[in-house]
Order: sequence, then C-alpha cells, then structure tokens
Amino acid sequence: MSSNAKLAKPFTTAQEMADYVQSGEVDMVDCCFTDAIGIWHHCTFAPSLFQKEDIEDGLPFDGSSIRLFTNIEESDMSMMPDVTTCWIDPFYEKKVLHVTCSIHRPDQPTVGFRRDPRTICKKALEYMVSTGIADTAYFGPEPEFFIFDEVRYCCKPNKVAFEINGAEAPWNSDSVAGGPNLGHRLNHKQYYFPVNPIDTDHNLRSDMLMTMGAIGLPIEKHHHEVAACQSELGIAFKTMVESADSVMCYKYVVKNVAHKHGKTATFMPKPMYGDNGSGMHVHQSLWKDGKALFFDANGKYQKLSDMCMHYIGGLLNHAPAVLAFTNPTVNSYKRLVPGFEAPVNLVLASGNRSACVRIPMHRPDNPKAKRLEFRCPDPACCPYLAYAAMLMAGLDGIQNAMSPGEPCDVDIFEMTSEEKKRRNLRSTPGTLLEVVEALERDHAFLRKGDVFPQDFINAYIAYKRAECLSVATVPHPKEFELYYAC
Repeated sequence: MSSNAKLAKPFTTAQEMADYVQSGEVDMVDCCFTDAIGIWHHCTFAPSLFQKEDIEDGLPFDGSSIRLFTNIEESDMSMMPDVTTCWIDPFYEKKVLHVTCSIHRPDQPTVGFRRDPRTICKKALEYMVSTGIADTAYFGPEPEFFIFDEVRYCCKPNKVAFEINGAEAPWNSDSVAGGPNLGHRLNHKQYYFPVNPIDTDHNLRSDMLMTMGAIGLPIEKHHHEVAACQSELGIAFKTMVESADSVMCYKYVVKNVAHKHGKTATFMPKPMYGDNGSGMHVHQSLWKDGKALFFDANGKYQKLSDMCMHYIGGLLNHAPAVLAFTNPTVNSYKRLVPGFEAPVNLVLASGNRSACVRIPMHRPDNPKAKRLEFRCPDPACCPYLAYAAMLMAGLDGIQNAMSPGEPCDVDIFEMTSEEKKRRNLRSTPGTLLEVVEALERDHAFLRKGDVFPQDFINAYIAYKRAECLSVATVPHPKEFELYYAC
C-alpha cells in the first residue's frame, strides 16, 4: 500500500488539483463514478489530460454503455471530478490519484445528469434546503460483509449451483483440507465479538480499516459480526453526499484488501443459508444553523422532536417504496424474513432491534447524538439512491406531519395476534417484486423538486422487474429436493 495514500492537503479548487497533477507527483489519474446499481466504474487518464480546463469541463466517455444512463443516440457524457474527493489509490503499482466524479452532459457542464445517482443525491439535499426544513443532513452507515476463502457458482441450463467456503465456518469442523484441523469454531449465529483464535479475520480487518484511514475516511473500529465469516468496519458519519462517497470507498477497500490476502469479500445480503445476513443500518439526523433538529428535551418519546417523529413517520409510511432503493436485490429479501432478528417490523422502537426504526440510547440527553437508525437497508444498494430515497421520505413525513404510530418497545415475537392487530403492525414486503410494485404506486414524494426524474423511476422499475423475472424462471436446487420424485 502506498505510504501517502491520504493527501497532505485536500484540494479545494480545480487549479490546485491541476497544479498537483502537472507537478509530476502522480503517474495517472483515476476517475470513478457510480451507476444506478451501485457499481463503481472508472477510466484512468494521463496527467496531460488534467489541466484546469479539463477538470472544469469534464472528461468524456460513452454513457450508453452504463446501465440505466442513456441511449446510444445521446451517449456523449462527461465525468466531472470533485476535487475534494482525491486520494492516492493504494492498490495500483503506479502512483495513481483517485477522484470521485459526478456525471454531466458535455453541453451542460454546470448541470448534473438527471440519472446520475450522485447528482440525484445532491438534488435531494438541494431540495431539503429549498424547503427551509434543514440545511444539513448527516448519514452514518454500518455496512456488513462476508469474507470467504473461495466461492464458486454457475447458472446453466443443466446446472444451477453455488458453493462458498471459509476456514472458520462451522461446516469445516471435520475438514481435512489444508493440514491439521485445529478446531476453535463456533456454531452459526454465535460469532459476535469472539477473540482469536476463533476470530480468524482480525488482522485482515485491521488492514482494511487502516487502509481506509490512509485514504482519508474517518475510521472508528472493526469487529466480527454474528454470522460465520461475517465482519463489520466502523466509519464515522458525514454529510449525506460525503457519506455515500465513503460507502463506495469502503466497499472498494474491503474487496481489494481481501483480494490482496487471497480472500474474497461480498456485500451480497444473504450468501449463506442458516445464518444471519448482512445489513447496512443507516443513522440519520437533520440540522439547521448548527442546531440539531431531532432533539427536544420535552419530547414525549426518547426526547425526540416532533420533526423527528414526523420524519420517522415518512420513512415508515413510504418504506415499501423506499426499499426498492435501500434493498434492491432479489437476495435482499432472503435477509428480511419475519420471525428472525431481521428488522422487518414497520415500527419505531428504542431497544427493539427487529423494528425498522430504532432510536440509539447512547448519550440520550445530548442533542448532538440524537438520531434515528433505519435498520432495513443492506449494503448491496447504491448509497446515493438509497440515501436520497430515505431523505425524501423523511421530508415528506415532516411536510405532512405523518405519525410513526405507537412505539413498540416490547418483544414483538411474544405479542398476541390481537395485540398485533390493535397496533396495526405491518411488516416489510417479502420480495423485490413487491417493493418494485410499491414504488410504481408510491413515488410522488420522490418526484418533489424533480429529485428522482420520472423517466429514471420508470427505467429503474423496468430493470428491476426484469431482474425478478431472471431469477423467477430459473429452477432452484431445493425444488429438485422437494419435487423431483413427484
């Protein structure tokens, strides 16, 4: 890893970035942007193409080759570098300067492309400011992921299969591969916070976290998660667009450090049957003029302001549609299953982790710490779109004084059917197709301020419907177990 991944002084202007590149400090410049599925794309440029004018006018590419961007007849696009996002990429042999970009059309260099996820995220913030409700939105993500030693999969007309393997997984308790079996394994769902030698990935996670710190992310902690082979790294909250940028950096570092160590990391929500899946809880708060807006010393519930309660009401009421962006894969709904610890109950709570919205109890009297935690999202999402959808739902809740309903600080699993009926207890939808249909019915709140363009919503719905169909038409191995002898 490069010893100076973090720049000594962040750039604030195009001229500063251009001077640095032209001084011979770096060999290449890597421009990265995110598509609507949440995948990072990049193109690497020679320093000669990074004059001040190139940075301000953008770098050209073919937008028709990017999913959900544009058609071939209007394919000319420009990557517009955000000079504040630069760091030295630690995974290349040459000294390469990373920069995160938004997407513009060449004839509109000052206007973000309507279908660019980062632009949509920015527009959500601009809309929030225009309402006068708040001037700052802080988002704090908690992405979880799995680390495996090997993964194999195929989807052929005559064979559908996958196989994953991790040395610490319970199924390897009698393995004879790789030399002596030294044991030190736990059962499924028992891996939260164990020490070495049970926690085999401590050094790997330390490398991941230190690498993130080296490129400028504000790092906090790391630990093993509940499932076998599952981990989490802690990074600090930031303003909304900066936080989404951080998630993309987080995923990039995790995957590449794992690869460097001969491992493979995945943010797929549910790669393993019979154990916990990976979520991405997202902490959120609104501020204005330096004041935390979600705290009220006289608040009726956990010292939450009326604004916060209405924001939560918007999240819960629009949750089925929001999940189309926060939980955007067919696999997402193998994690969000009722009856387990997954956050599937569309309620507000302070200690109940099966609730979709939880109020953290750390420093309850500190206005700066008062926030909500939306627990549904998973790390397979595009963070820019997920954040924008959550914010727009919350703002709609504030504007329409939506109620989050009665808080549910009891064990939902022990509630009677009568009690659930009295509380009008709802659960998250059970499939991607259901949330896509919910988005089709309920997206007026996303259209405010033209944050989510209608043509983008339509294209996204069509893309996700096709994704659902591609899975639904493939026979599953379990079906052979159940039905082959019929």
